[in-house]
Amino acid sequence: MEGSTEAVPQRPMLASGGVFLRPAERADVPRFARWLSDAETARWLAARSPLSLAMEERWFERLLERQGTEVWHYAICRRDDGASIGTIALGDLDQANGSAQVGIALGEARGQGYGTDAMRAILDFGFGELRLERVWLDVVAENAPAIRSYEKVGFVLEGTLRRAMYTGGVFHDVRRMAILHPDWEAWPRRG
Repeated sequence: MEGSTEAVPQRPMLASGGVFLRPAERADVPRFARWLSDAETARWLAARSPLSLAMEERWFERLLERQGTEVWHYAICRRDDGASIGTIALGDLDQANGSAQVGIALGEARGQGYGTDAMRAILDFGFGELRLERVWLDVVAENAPAIRSYEKVGFVLEGTLRRAMYTGGVFHDVRRMAILHPDWEAWPRRG
């Protein structure tokens, strides 16, 4: 069960489809550093250089202090074997206005629907438990697979930030997308 730090929960609290979300553990840090230093993952995240294990360990220490107040960060795990395959987080929480930004990075198993499942799980948490009204994200305009996945769960384009991100020697447009609480409520409920 590579990537797992404990047995797969029988009924995970945050789950959808083929994934469940669990808090990140110290044992995940080397995997996170590897994923975020992967050229394919990093190009969509505007990473300028590889991350060292020490840098990721320092990030994890700061995360622990903010988890559950300023940010809700989780490891994405496959239900069938418990393997950690990515990360997802709600951040930039604006409790007065009921808003948060969501960010996701799949380190493994791209193109298999796990990202869409993870997004559904975090939105269920954000709208259901945190009582958010709006969840938003930014995505590089050329990242068509991610945009399709976001649209599948109900995100809509709010606007384009022209030439807002510089990576790989090129300026890229960034799409701002959001989903509102009523859109989430309209989803067919899954058992």
